[in-house]
Amino acid sequence: MTNDNLPKGTLMATLEQIIQREPNPFDAETFWSGNFWQEKQNPVFTVDSIHQEAIGQIETLLNQVAEDHRTRTVLLEGETGSGKSYLLGRIKRILNRKAFFVYIEPFTASDYIWRHILRYTVDSLLEVPEGEQDSQLILWLKGLSEFEHRSLMDMIRGDRQVFIRNLRDNYPTGIYNANEFFGVLYDLTNPKFSSIACEWLRGDDLDEESLKLLRVQHSIDSEDAAQKILANFGRISAETLPIVLCFDQLDNIARLADWSIDLPSLFGVNSVIHNQKLKNFLVMISIITDTWKQNAFRIQATDRDRLDAIVQLKQISLYQGEAIWASRLSILHRQSATQPPSNLYPLTREKLEDKFPGGKTRPRNVLMLGRQLLQDHKLELMRDRLEYIEVEYTQVLDSQPSHSSEPATNVPGVKSLPPTAEPKADLLAAFKLLWLRKFTQTQERISRIRQFSSPELIAMLGEALEALSVPDVKLRLLDSRTYSSYSLSYQFPGTSETVGVAWSEDANLTKFCNFMKVCQEAIAAKQCHSLHLIREESIGNPNNTGYKIYTDIYRKSRHHHLKPDLLSVHYLVTYHSLVNDACGGDLIVGDATPNLTELQTLIRESKILQYCPLLQELELVPSLPIGEATRELWQPVEDFLLNRAINQQCMARQRLSQEAILQFSHINESQVHHLIEHLCENHPEVAILNPDAKLEDQLVYLVNSSR
Repeated sequence: MTNDNLPKGTLMATLEQIIQREPNPFDAETFWSGNFWQEKQNPVFTVDSIHQEAIGQIETLLNQVAEDHRTRTVLLEGETGSGKSYLLGRIKRILNRKAFFVYIEPFTASDYIWRHILRYTVDSLLEVPEGEQDSQLILWLKGLSEFEHRSLMDMIRGDRQVFIRNLRDNYPTGIYNANEFFGVLYDLTNPKFSSIACEWLRGDDLDEESLKLLRVQHSIDSEDAAQKILANFGRISAETLPIVLCFDQLDNIARLADWSIDLPSLFGVNSVIHNQKLKNFLVMISIITDTWKQNAFRIQATDRDRLDAIVQLKQISLYQGEAIWASRLSILHRQSATQPPSNLYPLTREKLEDKFPGGKTRPRNVLMLGRQLLQDHKLELMRDRLEYIEVEYTQVLDSQPSHSSEPATNVPGVKSLPPTAEPKADLLAAFKLLWLRKFTQTQERISRIRQFSSPELIAMLGEALEALSVPDVKLRLLDSRTYSSYSLSYQFPGTSETVGVAWSEDANLTKFCNFMKVCQEAIAAKQCHSLHLIREESIGNPNNTGYKIYTDIYRKSRHHHLKPDLLSVHYLVTYHSLVNDACGGDLIVGDATPNLTELQTLIRESKILQYCPLLQELELVPSLPIGEATRELWQPVEDFLLNRAINQQCMARQRLSQEAILQFSHINESQVHHLIEHLCENHPEVAILNPDAKLEDQLVYLVNSSR
């Protein structure tokens, strides 16, 4: 909250009051990790001197690619907490006018890797970079010579065949499936067809009607086709800007037979990019130092030789640590009526020196120390304030006749203190807040189930089953080179029965027929006791062979067809993003950095996944009673208020109200304040300090942490 957001007539508070009122600016929820198109960096928090040498090395390589169009590869190596993911986003922000940036999520199936890369390349090209109005894809198209003297509207009004012929004249060789590819590029400029044109480019399996509209014969349904379409992008981008492919969070990629991560497949892809002379790419592979040391020997020497540079992120100095603290604390300092004694107040350089006597550390360590120290200072201020109130009230009691020898416990605005809360409660509260933020982000960006491939969906389901301690979860139940990555199996809890799950959202009914045949073979071979089909897409009609096989399997049998909803996918995707963070050492919950096992424990104890409808249908979590399932209007708001109070321990009532309104659009200020009062009545560990004071002077605080 800036000064401009203060209520009219409100006097600016002292810095100490601001510290008590405001959220901790070092909260883990403000840390940055993962896909740089999903999480927006706040430039205020950037310390330019940190990793400046690494940025310079990468910019030099990018300039070389732009000059000669020869693809280059750089390995970005650093310890956990050194800022690798943040640096990728920072490079994208700084150099967005020099290149098109692509973030590649961890691949879940090695035999699907080229299609995975293509999918995330197109998805990233659909993003709008800072300072632009058009997506990267439209900017890319506008950079082609065919567009130099013609606007997009001219192109739409123009002749499709003329467009294709002109591009073929410009690129007589080196373009795979040129007529169809150039035709789809033309359709990108037409609002009627742009959506399905993007779906085709990203490798979605389209139905026959969509293929006809685009005038193409097939979807991009093979690794070879995906590789060649990606090469098309590189070939044409030489006329515009380089494409930067960023591979990050590699600790959660597909696994080899010995359960090690499949880096050989990724480096094999990189070698193909070089050997096949795919032009105009800068490949950036971001990896944890220990992960690289443990797995580099698995990669063939010829593939390792394809690295043009290795950029190592160094530890930062304490001067840079001070700058990180100052950038965060400036949020509080700007709101204060009093001038702080230093830009680090209430923190000090000595605290950094005590914690890091060697004079070097990692950015995350500095942030986490800052959070801890500022929280300690906030609580000390609260202790002083509460003791002052108790003294004042005791003086009043001393001036009156005494009717009891019992100590005063009814201090206005102060509740009796229950036993100290266990850290576990704090951790769960912080986790629920983190989940809510991630879940909201997921809902904002995921609008349809088919934004993910079938192998991704089944892999995310497998992660959720493992988090729920479902026994014997195994990917790849189906014995098929094409469809094995669409399936998994597990042992139904409390029984010896093996349950199979096959998930396909391929829209093409011929492929659905082939998929059903593979499922039928698995059942005949008794690979599982029951086989659940998960599918939202159409299953055709009685005239289709696939429909007939489907009917034979799923009508009146122990096998079931489950239709997933978007909410279920939101749950799976949100948990998957947390798994990526945990495996990469990037998951921060309060003051903890949970690994995958600890994340799974948090998921079980928070019971968050019990609200996932698909898991309810699979009978792996209890179905919620009707009253429980429809409680969504008010209870989530009160849960948020409670978890935020536990997480912050002290916060202005108005600030807490504002955050709730931002998080839940269906509520207003008076409703939130009613919920805050209801919260304090039902949770004795949460109280309002000075409830009779003006609203802007009231604080919501955690009683057992304030004393």
